[in-house]
Amino acid sequence: MATDLQWCTIGSSGVLRFEGPDAQAFLQGQLTNDVAALSDTRSQYSGYCNPKGRLLTAFLLWQREGAYYAMLPRELCEPIRKRLAMYILRAKVKALDVSAEHVLFGLSGTHASALLAALGVSAPAAPHVVVHGANLSVIRLPVDRCLIIAAATTANEIQSQLAAHACAGSETLWRAHDIAAGVPQVLAATQEQFVPQTVNFDLIHAVSFDKGCYPGQEIVARTRYLGRVKQRMVRASLQSTVAPAPGDKLYSAAFGDQASGMVVSVVSHPPDQHELLAVVQAGDIGKATVHWQARDGPPLQISTLPYPIE
Repeated sequence: MATDLQWCTIGSSGVLRFEGPDAQAFLQGQLTNDVAALSDTRSQYSGYCNPKGRLLTAFLLWQREGAYYAMLPRELCEPIRKRLAMYILRAKVKALDVSAEHVLFGLSGTHASALLAALGVSAPAAPHVVVHGANLSVIRLPVDRCLIIAAATTANEIQSQLAAHACAGSETLWRAHDIAAGVPQVLAATQEQFVPQTVNFDLIHAVSFDKGCYPGQEIVARTRYLGRVKQRMVRASLQSTVAPAPGDKLYSAAFGDQASGMVVSVVSHPPDQHELLAVVQAGDIGKATVHWQARDGPPLQISTLPYPIE
């Protein structure tokens, strides 16, 4: 067993599939990133906004055999599928929730080649490279990890291989890697709260400013071209016996009793340690203390992200 490798099942996420001859054109007109730039060997982060440019969800998007797949929180799969389906109209595309057809595994560590070879695929060479096997796809993501999308019919066999070559962990590990990588998750509690740049979509290459129109595109473009982004997402830690949650409000001295930010994602390590991504005032980063839940609440300890915040 390669002791540096850990695996987990990602049960809180699901998968949507978009298929049909118009699938690419349809998604290109709905999502924040350039879907036309995708191929069978590349994935991308992307998002879906309301007409006011506020994110309804964030995706990991990839392509296989002409169909497009999106990984997103399971709680949002059916609501997002229904909303997107409303705009299909006469387009030759189907939007399907195929979560039950797949099992998602997370694999982290630096020596995954032998394990992946046992699964019948080579290790992806760089972040967002996709490798396909007979019944699975593997996507390398930031922070030395791979996402394995397995057909449900072969999931038990794949899980046995993972258990033989790596240490089992909890989904908390995968979410902690998302936080370390500065990759936001939009949940039901935080829908319609953030424009893409607020959660660093421009810094993780999840938004294209050259692709053309999509819902909220004018507002997203205006945020880019008419001024500095007023809020940015940071990585932070927090000490509290009560766990914070996505959507919780944050406060800083300059805003008094008015909230100045919001918690985006959280991973808790009982009894009192929490890692999180949080949207704060850009002017507060490195200059002011940000507090959770109240002006005198527990302070956030800001830490670094793997990319610079502009």
